[in-house]
Amino acid sequence: MLILTTKSRDNYSTMTNNKMKEKILIKNGRVIDPANKIDNILDILIDNGKIIEIGKKLSTQHSALVIIDASDNIIVPGLIDMHVHLREPGYEYKETIKTGTEAALAGGFTSIACMPNTKPVNDNQSVTDFILDKARKESAVNVYPVGAITKGLKGEKLSEIGELKSAGVVAITDDGKPVMNSELMRRAMEYASMFDLPVISHCEDLHLSEGGVMNEGFVSTELGLKGIPNTAEDVMTARDIALSELTGARLHIAHVSTRGAVNLIRDAKNRGVKVTCETTPHYFTLTEKMVDGYNTNAKMNPPLRSEDDLKAIREGLKDGTIDVIATDHAPHEASEKDVEFDKAPFGIVGLETALPLTLKLAEEGIISLTEAIAKLTVNPAKILGINKGTLSVGADADIAIINPDKEWQIDVKKFKSKGKNSPFHGLKVKGLVNTVTINGNTFNFEAR
Repeated sequence: MLILTTKSRDNYSTMTNNKMKEKILIKNGRVIDPANKIDNILDILIDNGKIIEIGKKLSTQHSALVIIDASDNIIVPGLIDMHVHLREPGYEYKETIKTGTEAALAGGFTSIACMPNTKPVNDNQSVTDFILDKARKESAVNVYPVGAITKGLKGEKLSEIGELKSAGVVAITDDGKPVMNSELMRRAMEYASMFDLPVISHCEDLHLSEGGVMNEGFVSTELGLKGIPNTAEDVMTARDIALSELTGARLHIAHVSTRGAVNLIRDAKNRGVKVTCETTPHYFTLTEKMVDGYNTNAKMNPPLRSEDDLKAIREGLKDGTIDVIATDHAPHEASEKDVEFDKAPFGIVGLETALPLTLKLAEEGIISLTEAIAKLTVNPAKILGINKGTLSVGADADIAIINPDKEWQIDVKKFKSKGKNSPFHGLKVKGLVNTVTINGNTFNFEAR
């Protein structure tokens, strides 16, 4: 019998995979499982990678049992990030499936959906097959590919959506680019409905945002940078909601950042439109003021918005308008960000910082801890149609054990991701992953 403890992370080795197929008993932790409305001190028994029992003070009289003492910790379903850029194939110098999924695991994520803007673009079965094969060989977590709406992300011709579904994609999107052609987007929604796939929309009117590098407003004027108005997001959000209403398609709005978009989505939901949405930690934590000093690690698309927009995002999280917290993890090589602000690429990394930033929402009373966990687990699982995000008996034992009171300082040099482009470097946060179980294995992490 092996007894582990989550009380002292300093005794652990980073990314230690015990590779044990024995039974695992997680004891004495506060189990939070929004899918089953559980919030209680319970034990969880795992065998062969599955949850076989959950209850109070389960017996330790099992042969070859690994016991994990989770006292003073919370036990939640493995987190799910439905918006990640793994960069492979084609941009391995930025990130790989191996490094990106190691970053996910360190952040408590056990399942991620990867965007199709790779090289070649994931617009056909062969690229999807490559991603899934590579993930089977090298991934630290479950990887779910998302296929492209249009061939080459060019917005001209639809991808073979049925072929992509058969190959294993869980959604379609041209993320990074909007589908500007409304007729084409309508047809994409119609085809996606036939295959029960959600359409993930990057809402941006390129005619309004062209040449913009940050939020349009006083700060952009002060810095002499061309701005991107809120309207660029709001106009496309309204269009895609209208198309979803017309076609009956399941629409998911990515990386919501404006008050206007939140209001539009709230109204659409009230009308019964099949629309869901996500935001990211940077939109409920930071504002356009972070760009001051031409900080390229604060450059992303959509851009960081105003204080009023941040307030609206928090309101949307609180009232349930915003279903999911994702990361839009977008790693870049350091030299790409070390240029003039205008020339730097959009995007920041987020897999290793999302959890504590989300837990802060609960600490501040914006949402409850259960709601925070739901937006990171069962909600994205339902939208993507994957059998994850729950601690039900019989479910895969994808579990994160978190010390919610552990204070630490974000240090990009310790990231597992190749990308170090984070505006949160140096920030003191609270809430740290101790242990993750996935596919019958346990992973422990040393203090950062």
